[in-house]
Amino acid sequence: MTENPHALFDTWLTQATESEPNDPEAVALATATPDGRPSVRMVLLKGHDERGFVIYTNRQSRKADELEANPRASLLFHWKTLRRQVRVEGAVSRVSDEESDAYFASRSRDSRLGAWASEQSRDLDHRDTFLNRVEEMRRRFEGRDVPRPPHWGGYRVAPERVEFWRDREFRLHERRVFLPDGRGGWTEGLLYP
Repeated sequence: MTENPHALFDTWLTQATESEPNDPEAVALATATPDGRPSVRMVLLKGHDERGFVIYTNRQSRKADELEANPRASLLFHWKTLRRQVRVEGAVSRVSDEESDAYFASRSRDSRLGAWASEQSRDLDHRDTFLNRVEEMRRRFEGRDVPRPPHWGGYRVAPERVEFWRDREFRLHERRVFLPDGRGGWTEGLLYP
């Protein structure tokens, strides 16, 4: 029964990409403050491999503050059309500046300008204030490339537990859990629904 959870995730994500009408890479990211106050929000998965699952954000945001203070997180992918979900739990680390630069360069120009203009998670007096800041950034970078702001980058969740859940008739769901085996591989088991 044992598979590599990364390979199984790739298969499920490919199937979700074919069936989900919007954002198959959308994932709920759960963090906590140092004193244990939980917080969850939807983000977009921007990369995954054997090292883990990568998201990007303003590193002055609430989520980044929580990831820096308490570098553990949970992810939840829910693909309603497939009636499946994947849960990932693990330690969090920053991705390299090179990886952050490469991803940032792949974003649309307006998204890059928005990253400079936004004081993510801070109080905003009026939407026009933000839109005016975007226009200021448009003028600032007119005719040249928009580099990655120093306060913006990625985080990687290195999985220590991965659970694959499939809906089954009469709520007799299937739950497969993968845990590291301590030798660079994985052990697999089942959980009661």
